[in-house]
Amino acid sequence: MEFQQLRHFVKVAELGSFTRAAAVVSLSQPALSRSIARLEVELGQPVFARQTRKVVLTDAGRILLDRAQEILGLADDLRTQICDDGRTGNIRVAAIPTIAPFFLPPILREFGQNFPDAAVIVHEDTTDILIKKLLNGEIDIAILSRPIDARHLKAEDLFEEELLLVMSAEHPLRNKKSIQISDLETLPFVLLSEAHCLSDSIVRFCRQKRAFHPVSVETTSQLTSVQELVSLNHGISLIPAMARVLDVSDRRIYRSLAGTKPTRKIVMVWNPYRFQSRLLESFKQLLRRSTSQNHRRTGRNS
Repeated sequence: MEFQQLRHFVKVAELGSFTRAAAVVSLSQPALSRSIARLEVELGQPVFARQTRKVVLTDAGRILLDRAQEILGLADDLRTQICDDGRTGNIRVAAIPTIAPFFLPPILREFGQNFPDAAVIVHEDTTDILIKKLLNGEIDIAILSRPIDARHLKAEDLFEEELLLVMSAEHPLRNKKSIQISDLETLPFVLLSEAHCLSDSIVRFCRQKRAFHPVSVETTSQLTSVQELVSLNHGISLIPAMARVLDVSDRRIYRSLAGTKPTRKIVMVWNPYRFQSRLLESFKQLLRRSTSQNHRRTGRNS
């Protein structure tokens, strides 16, 4: 059993397709099929059940997948540890879509200036998927929003961020000096789809403060789409402050709610059971330092 065979097997299992996996690992489909076939001969039983449009794991395949990911992770850790000079190498950084485009660019820019010989590979996905990738060793660190299910992961708070009310420039609430959560009870909301944790934070806040569930008239998968739909008077929403900073449109108005503010806690999460390179530790220190300096400038506490 060879490492390359295990990598081929894991990729087919992830993608559910020999064709897509072959393209990713830069092999022809017949060559990839032969690699898996040799693995099945060695194990004495099939690891995939071939169906019309996809392949699925057999019972043996499910057992092998867990072990293969563990073996490949250990091998990658060993290679990284031996070559760890603190200046070169790759780190795989991930963030959810409501954080990645607003928070990561200045961090990545500074890290690139400090470590010009290192490479940062960026992933963007929903919380559930990124947690699985952390557990499987596919990424090194993720920037997420609480709450998270991180029983086997290490999470460290970075800062707490306010969620701001956003409305169209013509909205009836635009001239109200003090906007309460009660003012929003009967208004339609534009929210991200259920896969995004920001919507959970908004719903949780509304239920805790006024015991109402915001009525979502439209859902979308992009925060920029939420903002545009708000501009078109499709509804209101609550938007992370970091997204508001980059919004220069005059078609939207942002307001801080009176009283208790809706917020979310931003955390960095990693797998403590995987090797932590010196380069990764430097990236963590940059995250801590950057968020600490930003909150001292703005006078906010995390």
